Amino acid sequence: MKNHLKIITNIILASISLSVLLGSMLRIIGPIYQNNKIQRKTNLISKSRRSNNKDLLIIKSDLSLFRSNKLNRFKRLEKLIKRWESLIMKNSDLDVSCFFLSLDNQVYAEVNSELKLPAASSIKVPILIVLLTMIDSGEIFWNEQLKLTKDSIGGGAGWMAYQEIGAEFPVFEVATEMIRVSDNTATNLLIKRLGGIKIINQKFNEIGLKNTQINNLLPDLGGTNLTSTKDLSLAIALVDSGYLLKVTSRDIFREIMGKSKTNTLIPSGILRGLGKETRDSDYHLSIKGYLVHNKTGDIGISYSDTALIQTPQNSRAFASFIVKGPFNDPRSPELIRNLSAELIPFLVQDQK
Repeated sequence: MKNHLKIITNIILASISLSVLLGSMLRIIGPIYQNNKIQRKTNLISKSRRSNNKDLLIIKSDLSLFRSNKLNRFKRLEKLIKRWESLIMKNSDLDVSCFFLSLDNQVYAEVNSELKLPAASSIKVPILIVLLTMIDSGEIFWNEQLKLTKDSIGGGAGWMAYQEIGAEFPVFEVATEMIRVSDNTATNLLIKRLGGIKIINQKFNEIGLKNTQINNLLPDLGGTNLTSTKDLSLAIALVDSGYLLKVTSRDIFREIMGKSKTNTLIPSGILRGLGKETRDSDYHLSIKGYLVHNKTGDIGISYSDTALIQTPQNSRAFASFIVKGPFNDPRSPELIRNLSAELIPFLVQDQK
């Protein structure tokens, strides 16, 4: 009996000793394994980040070529340029600028793309981009209230000019209305909040928009605010490539641009190129798989439009047109539609 108790006691003691030994080993091995696991995970994240940074550097490099006019890495679409030039020659008394860019295929086309022309309301796109960069940096808050002042009221498009002086609007509403209905008062409120004309021009230059400049508040019927079609397309390309803005702000940019009500220039022209004429351009383009986020400008002496064009194959391209001519000359907007229509064979090629 005593021997049995002794054996049982020894077994229990051995079990306890083994448990202590295993616990000690786990204390040593566990952290090592966990550290190795964390290190492997960290390495994967670092590798992913390096890959993303590499892609971003490629995009940055590609876009920098357009700043320096070294376009040898991009294919020049001579056929499209010739078609544009043929249309422009029929209206030789008009000043015309065109630019088309596809980063997906590294192709481009341009006619007088560096020519500074009256921006009209297309200047609102670079202003929106500057606003979003300042929101990303924490200099401005998306729900910040802006107060309507007498010196910010601008005639022409929009409804904010007709509100009581002292009325307040959140930044997100002001930015949306600046694009949605091209509200000039909303634009002036933002110009003031962003630091004024001088500061905004500095920020345009920092982005790389060397031909874009604000000289007066909106509506600027004299056409003193200037831009170029290359600047406009480059600005949108910088945003869409993820180079300029954080993901959330880039999404906000696309959402706001998608609310623009005026679709009578580039969207109507693309639809014309697809063989259809209708007022409801956005709807009929969507049926065919196209999505066009655009912002027009019209001050009578100058018509403009700049757009991000998404094709049925989810490729993206950027196009901008400006035409300066006699006041309210119907040839100016019609020419932009015809120039836009010529894009179709090259957008289809982009799909392939």
